Amino acid sequence: MKKTGILFPISALPSQYGVGDFGKNAYKFIDKIAQAHLTIWQILPLNPLGYGNSPYQPLSSHAGDELYLDIDAFLQAGLLKEDELEITSQQNQYVDYNRVRKQKEKYYRLAFSRFVGDEDYHRFIDNNPWLYPYAIFRVFKSHHHERSWIEWEEEYKNYQQEHHFSLLPFTKDIDYHLFLQYFFFLQWQQLRDYAHQRHIEIIGDMPIYVGLDSADVWQNQESFLLEEDGTPSFVAGVPPDYFSKYGQRWGNPLYDWEYLKKHDYDFWIDRMKATQQMYDCVRIDHFRAFDTYWKIPASEPTAVIGEWVEGPAYDLFDTLYSRIDHLSILAEDLGDLRDEVYQLRDYYHLKGMYVFQFHYAYDFDFSKVVVYSGTHDNDTLKGWLESLDSEELEKLEKMLEEYSEQDLDQKILHYCLNLKAEEVIIPFWDMMGKDTHCRFNVPGQIGSPNWEYHLMDFQEFDVYLERFSHMIIESQRGDV
Repeated sequence: MKKTGILFPISALPSQYGVGDFGKNAYKFIDKIAQAHLTIWQILPLNPLGYGNSPYQPLSSHAGDELYLDIDAFLQAGLLKEDELEITSQQNQYVDYNRVRKQKEKYYRLAFSRFVGDEDYHRFIDNNPWLYPYAIFRVFKSHHHERSWIEWEEEYKNYQQEHHFSLLPFTKDIDYHLFLQYFFFLQWQQLRDYAHQRHIEIIGDMPIYVGLDSADVWQNQESFLLEEDGTPSFVAGVPPDYFSKYGQRWGNPLYDWEYLKKHDYDFWIDRMKATQQMYDCVRIDHFRAFDTYWKIPASEPTAVIGEWVEGPAYDLFDTLYSRIDHLSILAEDLGDLRDEVYQLRDYYHLKGMYVFQFHYAYDFDFSKVVVYSGTHDNDTLKGWLESLDSEELEKLEKMLEEYSEQDLDQKILHYCLNLKAEEVIIPFWDMMGKDTHCRFNVPGQIGSPNWEYHLMDFQEFDVYLERFSHMIIESQRGDV
């Protein structure tokens, strides 16, 4: 069966608290897309947002961001009272992360003060060995005014290896983070179960690299190419390309693949098992780095200077598939890649990505890809069209003349749905015909307004979803 999906980050859902969460609007959203014959919901990483509020610089590749917790669920659990909530209607289409975190943490702390862990809570702690070290990391980070762990005193920086002091003074704050993670995974599992009941599968996302300022690196320093003080010897990125003439210097530390191989890739096994527990399928961002990755000296201010180095490739994936059952991966294989990347992808029967903005002029084997109009890194479809010259626009108009939609961006959506690919996934900003002002992320830029766009309500969304549903029916996709 041909499937249709929508890319819609959790943070972009409407919410009275100023950022999308696991609350009632997430359930309404699932109902809406199920009724419109969509069967896939793709989201961005749910891990704790790091530098620049980027989901691709997370504080942990295991933990979830408490930002997405549903406050109403604490009311239902008797941990909060209605008259304790001060809700102001936010008429802003951009998330103010600092304000939202400050507001929601006040309620989390109050709920925590009334919480008594039961058997299920203690089982959750026992069954997740990453959890306690993560809680310690967050408490130490707070103790150091949120500075990166490489700036901490030595006894804190190396606590995981040497345990120089007692954690007794930090017990309450550690327990607070255990509490947050328990409710994060409880609420997420309930939402995911509801999606499954409505025949919606969830595609998650994970960056191939982890953030330098993360529990992952702090706890597993030997797994990365670091100097003695914890700073990276080399950092990740990509050389100059379509997005940036100076390349993209992401700053993530590179893996010590030789060390990881000697230890049976345990770090990656744990990481992939964590994603499998959260999602039905996971898109791995920058898949090409498993084949070859761009190695930038940490002293370089841009990504112009670096070298291509061969990655773990088949050795890693043989290990992953031998130790993890039913592993489902979508490979982000965009960019100018060598043939070996596609050979690696195809060897394990992984789907790649076709993005209309990049690929409409090329022939494709649609049995090997998931089709997108754009991704979270692209300009919106309408914004992209506005950047094209008249000659290119004329080519597109001629290419799409058989479609009856009035606007060219909507014709493109119908064209994508008609392609022979098994799955077509459309970002919600493209479905709604939004312009550049609603672009979700500009690669290579840090901070606002990246990652901030969200809907204030479903009113306009519903109108476009109904139109999109008719396209799905005409294209004979989904359960129609």
